[in-house]
Amino acid sequence: MMRSNFFSPMEPGIFEPLANNLMLSDPFLVCADFEAYCAVQDQISEEYQNPDQWTEKAILNVANSGKFSSDRTIVEYAKDIWDISVEMPK
Repeated sequence: MMRSNFFSPMEPGIFEPLANNLMLSDPFLVCADFEAYCAVQDQISEEYQNPDQWTEKAILNVANSGKFSSDRTIVEYAKDIWDISVEMPK
């Protein structure tokens, strides 16, 4: 659709560099699993229609995510990778 100027009828070709990057290079593999991504997105969209099920999954997702803090991550990286001592911010 990008190549057909569907999104930019007033500026034909504006998305050509992006389309070329995705189709010819795709260094981040955006297109590699796009079909699987769409299938999962369809499943998610269907599950979202059931608020109770969605709420349960959201709560379980957060509960199972474990500890996360960007400050903790940076401190651990400094200690484990760079072998330097850093105090946790207060």
